[in-house]
Amino acid sequence: MLQNLQNALKVGELRRKVLFTLGMLFVFRIGAHIPVPGTSPEAIAELIRTGALFGFFDVISGGAFKNFSVFAMSITPYINASIMMQLLTVVIPYLERLAKEGMEGRKKITQYTRYGTIILAFIQGLGMAIGLKAALLRPGPASYLMVALTLTAGTAFLMWLGEQITEKGIGNGISLLIFAGIVSRIPAGGVRVVEYLTAGTITILSVLALVVIGALVIAGIVTVNEGQRRIPVQYTKRVVGRRVYGGQTTHLPLRVNQAGVIPVIFAASFLMFPETVASWFSGNAVAEWVRAFFRWGSPFHTLLYALLIIGFTYFYTAVIMNPVDVADNIKKYGGFIPGLRPGRPTAEYIARVMSKITLAGAVFLAAIAILPNFVLLVTKIPNIYFGGTALLIVVGVALDTMKQVEAHLLMRSYQGFIK
Repeated sequence: MLQNLQNALKVGELRRKVLFTLGMLFVFRIGAHIPVPGTSPEAIAELIRTGALFGFFDVISGGAFKNFSVFAMSITPYINASIMMQLLTVVIPYLERLAKEGMEGRKKITQYTRYGTIILAFIQGLGMAIGLKAALLRPGPASYLMVALTLTAGTAFLMWLGEQITEKGIGNGISLLIFAGIVSRIPAGGVRVVEYLTAGTITILSVLALVVIGALVIAGIVTVNEGQRRIPVQYTKRVVGRRVYGGQTTHLPLRVNQAGVIPVIFAASFLMFPETVASWFSGNAVAEWVRAFFRWGSPFHTLLYALLIIGFTYFYTAVIMNPVDVADNIKKYGGFIPGLRPGRPTAEYIARVMSKITLAGAVFLAAIAILPNFVLLVTKIPNIYFGGTALLIVVGVALDTMKQVEAHLLMRSYQGFIK
């Protein structure tokens, strides 16, 4: 492993990419400690201690939410805008045509995604300013507008930072920003566990149980993320001029977790809305009932969260992978699945296989997302925000980044990290 790391640093281009990425992540961590003017970070910290939902978003933002810094919203508006643009690409014919126009079309869609990010960031920032008015030193329209504009500017800067990492660094920039935010909270979590041990709140057996559960979850995430159902595809021989093409047997890889972590983000955002709106009407009986009903970790919330993740997994998988298009592409290049006719029978077979493996991936995602509730029951360690969803993101980003480094090393005849 150390030899492979040394080989990676020997490659000049790869070394520059890694150093550039680390530099941009350092800038991100600095910005997470610059507070929004006119706010009280102590009031926000109190909300973090009293709400598991706020604690979860603090983990995603790498502590920026607790500090109510300029990066408090992190890159969440960009993720939401990207998801909405992917869905609209299927619904709106104009966006669908752009998606099929190659590089120029993708550039146009990226531009629309940026505009959508700014709009969503401003709306979310304004909602945060109004909903967290107790943290403002001088609540009022001018303060709300200033906070909203500051948070929007922070999100826009992070969006640019992520694009720079993708273009000039290594890995996906947006994913690495989320990764850095989550990983940066590990030392604080470790210190908290030590404090609980010192105070006698938990025992060493609780810590060992947490470590074992974490190791098993990581192994499960790697297995499911890398799991594929390979459908054999046979291509017939074609003669083009003096050349003979085709005639080989390959496979169509269908991933078990085709949707990634997107369904979890969908479900969390959907369930966050009622509680967020209810928090604006503190003291109202109906609002208090809604807050109790949709409280993070309550039985109803946990069940609904799992069902929404399963439903969104099927929905998003259907959006990003159309069996009819896959079957048409196989047919266009002279391929067929042994035992099936090209066209509709092939599409129906691919749809059946996708439905089966998507169920396994959806149930796994739901189990990972609600895992912190059961970890609390087993380990008795309170305030575990670094749960299954965070591990899912961290492991997925680490695998993708390692594969990119692997590709750079293999191009230069070095042995990679993955064996």
